[in-house]
Amino acid sequence: MDDWLSATGPAVLVTVAIVEGSGPRECGAKMLVDATRVFDTIGGGHLEHRAIETARAMLAGARPRHFERYALGPSLGQCCGGVVHLAFELLDATQAALLGQRRQDDSWRVVAIDGAPDSALFDGDGRWLLGARPPVFARDRGAYVMQEPDGRRWLVDPVFAPRAHLVLFGAGHVGTAIVRALAHLPCNVTWVDERDAMFPQQVPANVTIEASDVPEALVAAAPAGASYLVMTHSHALDQRLTEAIMARADVGWFGLIGSKTKRRQFEHRLRARGVDAARIDAMVCPIGLVGITNKAPAVIAASVCAQLLTVWEAMQRTPQASRQATAAITERV
Repeated sequence: MDDWLSATGPAVLVTVAIVEGSGPRECGAKMLVDATRVFDTIGGGHLEHRAIETARAMLAGARPRHFERYALGPSLGQCCGGVVHLAFELLDATQAALLGQRRQDDSWRVVAIDGAPDSALFDGDGRWLLGARPPVFARDRGAYVMQEPDGRRWLVDPVFAPRAHLVLFGAGHVGTAIVRALAHLPCNVTWVDERDAMFPQQVPANVTIEASDVPEALVAAAPAGASYLVMTHSHALDQRLTEAIMARADVGWFGLIGSKTKRRQFEHRLRARGVDAARIDAMVCPIGLVGITNKAPAVIAASVCAQLLTVWEAMQRTPQASRQATAAITERV
């Protein structure tokens, strides 16, 4: 995701600006097109094929902006039935470079659809950083198109930092598979293990390695609302990490690899240490989706990542939805 922030050379950024009815991607979804390659997707199908043609024609003609409406019906060979409006713009390399440096901070792009090819960049608090001075825009919604009284339109496009943060303890086969599975998902991962040699030489861009002799310290250092996955080589270390996680009042989600027998053992020890019953009940062990029993590392990783996405999306909606999602996931243990 966000491959367009690393782009070099001439390219066209295609953004889903408006979706009426059913569409293959949401407002704000992006695709970057250069002369030979395509990064990310606006939903595939004939819509994407037409968008790529338009983008490459823009590159050939050096046209800076284009805005087009597509009806997703028989004429386009798609059956979504809705209408999608796409905004095309020659990539502003300076803006993209600054956004790339700000991956961990919220930003807002505001791009003129009509008139001169103006654009601007703002930080998450609405402070101007770069470019033109567009009209005041709303920051309480996602991507949208606003219109001035004179009819000029602007694409307001948030570029949000990942909201989800996972602290993953354990660099064994399953931990490694989970890191691979999360590589292109909207999250940051702190990957912790005492054994430095267990980490691969290269890791995805959203991963930070912590080879620490005191992994419990990484629990304390994690941001509020972080998710935790514990799957180390040692049950004793798993126990210490579990107790450290239970000591925090602001845990977003906590998963512990293991069987129902391991859960019962940990529950007994935690109760003996006076841990609140509600905190113990919220611990997810075994991890993964109900009905997936294959224990191959790649399968466990796929199941756990789907589980995490369910939790993270619920957290983004409302705190109440987050609690409901967590409760539903833990009902099976």
